[in-house]
Amino acid sequence: MMSKLLLLCFLFFLSCSQLLSFSFSNSTKPLCPHHQTLALLQLTQSFAIKKSYSDYFEHYHLPYYPKTESWKKGSDCCSWDGVTCDWVTGHVIELDLSCSWLFGTIHSNTTLFLFPHLQRLNLAFNDFNGSSVSAGFGRFSSLTHLNLSGSGFSGLISSEISHLSNLVSLDLSWNFDTEFAPHGFNSLVQNLTKLQKLHLGGISTSSVFLDSLLNRSSLISLVLFDCGLHGRFPDHDIHLPKLEVLDLRRNDDLSGNFPRFSENNSLTKLYLSSKNFSGELPASIRNLKSLTTLFLYNCGFSGSIPSSIGNLKSLMNLYLYNCGFLGYIPSSIGNLKSLMTLDLSDCEFSGSIPSSIGNLKSLTTLDLSGCEFSGSIPSSIGNLKSLTTLVLYDCEFSGSIPASLGNLTQITSLFLNRNHFSGKISKVINVFNNFRNLISLGLSSNNFSGQLPPSIRNLTNLQGLYLSDNFNVFNGTIPSLLYTMPSLLSLDLSHNKLTGHIGEFQFDSLEYIDLSMNELHGSIPSSIFKLVNLKSLDLSSNNLRGVLETSKIGNLRNLSELDLSNNMLSLTTSDNSNSILPNILSLDFSNNSISGVWSWNMGKDTLRYLNLSYNFISGFEMLPWKNLYILDLHSNLLQGPLPTPPNSTFFFSVSHNKLSGEISSLVCKASSMGILDLSNNNLNGMLPHCLGNFSKDLSVLNLRRNQFHGTIPQTFLKGNAIRNLDFNDNQLEGPVPRSLIISRKLEVLDLGNNKINDTFPHWLGTLPELQVLVLRSNSFHGHIGCSKIKSPFVSLRIIDLAHNDFEGDLPDMYLRSLKAIMNVDEGNTTRKYIGEGYYQDSIMVTIKGFNKFQGKIPKSIGNLNSLRELNLSHNNLTGHIPSSFGNLKSLESLDLSSNELIGSIPQQLTSLTFLEVLNLSQNHLYGFIPRGNQFDTFGNDSYNENLGLCGFPLSKKCVADETPEPSKEADTEFDGGFDWKITLMGYGCGLVIGLSLGCLVFLIGKPRRFVWIIEENIHKKIRRSKRSTCRQGARRN
Repeated sequence: MMSKLLLLCFLFFLSCSQLLSFSFSNSTKPLCPHHQTLALLQLTQSFAIKKSYSDYFEHYHLPYYPKTESWKKGSDCCSWDGVTCDWVTGHVIELDLSCSWLFGTIHSNTTLFLFPHLQRLNLAFNDFNGSSVSAGFGRFSSLTHLNLSGSGFSGLISSEISHLSNLVSLDLSWNFDTEFAPHGFNSLVQNLTKLQKLHLGGISTSSVFLDSLLNRSSLISLVLFDCGLHGRFPDHDIHLPKLEVLDLRRNDDLSGNFPRFSENNSLTKLYLSSKNFSGELPASIRNLKSLTTLFLYNCGFSGSIPSSIGNLKSLMNLYLYNCGFLGYIPSSIGNLKSLMTLDLSDCEFSGSIPSSIGNLKSLTTLDLSGCEFSGSIPSSIGNLKSLTTLVLYDCEFSGSIPASLGNLTQITSLFLNRNHFSGKISKVINVFNNFRNLISLGLSSNNFSGQLPPSIRNLTNLQGLYLSDNFNVFNGTIPSLLYTMPSLLSLDLSHNKLTGHIGEFQFDSLEYIDLSMNELHGSIPSSIFKLVNLKSLDLSSNNLRGVLETSKIGNLRNLSELDLSNNMLSLTTSDNSNSILPNILSLDFSNNSISGVWSWNMGKDTLRYLNLSYNFISGFEMLPWKNLYILDLHSNLLQGPLPTPPNSTFFFSVSHNKLSGEISSLVCKASSMGILDLSNNNLNGMLPHCLGNFSKDLSVLNLRRNQFHGTIPQTFLKGNAIRNLDFNDNQLEGPVPRSLIISRKLEVLDLGNNKINDTFPHWLGTLPELQVLVLRSNSFHGHIGCSKIKSPFVSLRIIDLAHNDFEGDLPDMYLRSLKAIMNVDEGNTTRKYIGEGYYQDSIMVTIKGFNKFQGKIPKSIGNLNSLRELNLSHNNLTGHIPSSFGNLKSLESLDLSSNELIGSIPQQLTSLTFLEVLNLSQNHLYGFIPRGNQFDTFGNDSYNENLGLCGFPLSKKCVADETPEPSKEADTEFDGGFDWKITLMGYGCGLVIGLSLGCLVFLIGKPRRFVWIIEENIHKKIRRSKRSTCRQGARRN
């Protein structure tokens, strides 16, 4: 037995000796075959070295360097960085060139494809400049791991990839311009049966979710975010015992419930984001005992969070934001002792935050913003001493800031904006006195008051201070200590009541300053123009004055946004090249005192937004900006010909100036124009034919109050976006262009005060969005009659036909079709302006003029129960006042004067409790004047020249058995008579009665006396939410 043992030991020693001898002899010669060395060197020559993604890798401290720079000719390639060889044959079997700064195109004849023994290939995070994932990658028959992620590939992915049957790991993610050919994704899933890791994030698959993926028991990681998956995710239990990662984010057409996993699962990370994932979180979520990250974003879930979530003891990151969850946060959430990140923001949680949240001692980030909590912040949050980020903005918290928050000494970001916290700001800052690591502090939009205390300088690392909004009543001057904080990068004190001068800043670290909407005065301090790191400066809506020099502003070389609007500043321009502002994107000098010819041509290549409205500018040397998007020059003193906007312009307004001459057809080169407003000038000539079809994005064309003649453009683009056409107050002739029928988004058509000669345009009744139609003061003629359209003008809210030659009966069919003012529930309808965003319309319609309507008043008008104003005056209407007018419960003004009406005043009119204006004068009415409600407030002039009427307020008393005869006295026509016009209360809740009468005046109180004649005007208003329009109006006066 002993001899056998000795023999085995000898043989083992001999074999080891031979193996060591073989290894030693082979270590003296290169392992890498010469042809592979050459192939690798040629590969390096096909790419440039270009550093990209550097910020990402430096932030996460990841290795990122050009590996191929260490490859030297004459050395063993198996020793090169990123190269691994087979230790026996010397063949290259692994190539890792990830994060190697490679830049260039991978061609089909690249030497990369000359390594048939390759088992692992990693080219991730380089820039291959739109190369395709070509058939060459399918040559690596031995390949088990392929990673091409984040490397700038594009185009179709070759089907040859699905032939790599030995693949265990495939990562093509973060190549957002790549896609599978039809059925390519299906083939890949079907053929690659050994896959453990499949990462295709960002690649378009154009496929339904494949159930077969959930049958791969070997699958460990499945990442399919943003892949265009659709269909329904399986509802059955998932039996993938090895699956650790499932990422289905940003597949908006993928639906389903929360995935169900069997108890035997290894899932550690789950990511979902699609509104089509719905239902409630099941109690079976407790089965995910290995889960470390649960990420649910922008889903359509509902209900409350089950208490069983407290069983996920391994959970480290819980994101449930913007998912529709409601109710109370379960107290069991305090059991998640490993939790480091808790984000429940933008849900509908209510009630109080459970005090058990204080048990989460490992928590570093807590975000509960955008919920509907009530009460105060629980003091137990002070137990979270590892917390670095606390975000509680836009909730409903109230009361004072708990002193226990002072325990969070590791905090770096604290945002309590948009709540109802109250108290002295000095006490609040003192709570944070020990926050030596605090970088960002947001307390905007609360109810704090007082002045900032000196102790704020204890926050020695503070970079961002946000104390804006007029719910806070910070008063007095800006504390001098804020000018001396060397760490400060962002300072926002906007929307307060700060007074005095802006002081001198002592450090140039600041990048963002917002002091807008205060009561600061004096000049802008010179130190601001020495803040060389400044990117954004907003001093708008104060009382600043003085002369600014463009050469000083030009010192701010990093400035991208400058807003000095709504002050009293003027400007002197220098030819100094230092004033070019090479990074400027947005410049707003509106509503100041700038005069003369504008010659400051900063940001020629970068400027996107320029607002110089409400100044005294008389002209421009040129408009040199190549990429301008918004150019607002309205309400100046511009003279001479119309300046041609840059071709990039989307918004162009020169309204309310003194421009003259014709519109050049060069305007039509701005093919992305969305809003063109040339109104209120002295422009003349004929309109260019291209004006109706030069931009598919054109939504507003406003040419009112000029001197244009000729015809309206006859051609409009099919599928155009036009919603407002305003040609009012020109000298345009001819008929209404029939091509308008294709403008399906048209909301406002104003052709008033021209010389248009046509019959009533019945065909406009097919436009589904038309809400305002103004044809007044033209030469329209004939009967309005009936329409062949089944339901014409379904959205119409304002119609003005005054001062034309229409005749015949009132068009009962049209009145019965005005669905937009029937049965409107004002309590559940939001009032809004026509138009969105930067340009919004308001409507005012004149109520004077003549037509020749006759016959009886249609009873169907009584169905328009959202009507605010009804004016049928100065026609030849006969018969009785319909008793159905008693249904017009929202009516505020009724004018039936100067007609041939007979009979008594219906008693039903006394139910119109909103009625402020009544004019029944100059008719043949008789009998008792009704009493009660608003009728007790009307004077004699409401009933003038109806000799048969009696009773209050007239001096003529009624006799009980008196049956007065209708008056035979002819009506006396008076100047400025009225005609048929119907207006509806404000857009969104009925009809806008003129501009301010329906939308503004009646919102804030009933006028004692209606203005009988309102000057005709449909005009636009430019609004920016941060501008004080009241101050602007006062300034302009």
